[in-house]
Amino acid sequence: MTTVFSQASELLDTVGQHLGYSDWLEIDQQRIDMFADATGDHQWIHVDPERAKEGPFGCTIAHGYLTLSLANWFLPRLLEVRNISMGVNYGCEKVRFPAAVPVGSRLRAGAEVISAESVKGAVQVVVRMTIEIEGGDRPACVIDTISRFYPVS
Repeated sequence: MTTVFSQASELLDTVGQHLGYSDWLEIDQQRIDMFADATGDHQWIHVDPERAKEGPFGCTIAHGYLTLSLANWFLPRLLEVRNISMGVNYGCEKVRFPAAVPVGSRLRAGAEVISAESVKGAVQVVVRMTIEIEGGDRPACVIDTISRFYPVS
């Protein structure tokens, strides 16, 4: 469920607030292959299901950076800021990949606001996103995303 803010300045009072969880997203081989094509990373552990059966995970796994890139898919499903002229991804702080994502896994993200401040005509917010693997005991990715939301002028 998406947490909605009517304006960017409301984010300033949200430090420590949990934003909830996204719906689940299945990671299929087609998504992994498309990411491999987009990045040129065709390592067998990602794109060769037959060889990967004999590998350390017993199947192909998603690229760590594919999992990281899904932060951009999950964030708007967790956080919506209205009455802005634009929102931009400003960067990332910490990124960790505690667990591999086997093909066929389902992922979801939970998020918490770590910090929020006014900067250069915008509100900058750091959201710690934890991307979970359904049934897993460790997350696939933990990332501190940095976003800037610019109010309507």
